[in-house]
Amino acid sequence: MSETTAPASRATTSTPTAAVTAPASGAGPKGGVRGRRARISLGALQIVLALIFAVASALPKLIAHPSAAESFETLGWGSAGMYTIGALELAGGIGLVIPALASVAGVSLSALMVGAFITQVAVFDGEYAATPLILMVPLLVIAWARREDVAGLKRLLGRTA
Repeated sequence: MSETTAPASRATTSTPTAAVTAPASGAGPKGGVRGRRARISLGALQIVLALIFAVASALPKLIAHPSAAESFETLGWGSAGMYTIGALELAGGIGLVIPALASVAGVSLSALMVGAFITQVAVFDGEYAATPLILMVPLLVIAWARREDVAGLKRLLGRTA
């Protein structure tokens, strides 16, 4: 190991505050290229999932598309259940792009996907049961990566962070 690299590695390992002061996005103390790319990727993932939940999933329920209405009639939940689930998905999709709500939205939509998985298996013979499970993975990644942002939500609600 050369003399120029040895002090740098000792400096980063000997400062215990480097891990504490690092941003939640995974960037190092100086916010290098890797951290910037991770933040951009996470933001893009949030936008894609928000669009999936708001447009592809909630919209058909909220406009009472025949395929959505038929599915909810099969469940026995009727239009009230369809509109409720659609509103929850829309709220979660919007929450994914609001920094203070992204973690909560990720966990909430994951819980909704657990219900969707159970429904797919129990009522629809598991035809599309993999879809909710696949969506849960990035939702939980967002919830974990944005967990520090919940402090902003606590401040908004008047609690000390």
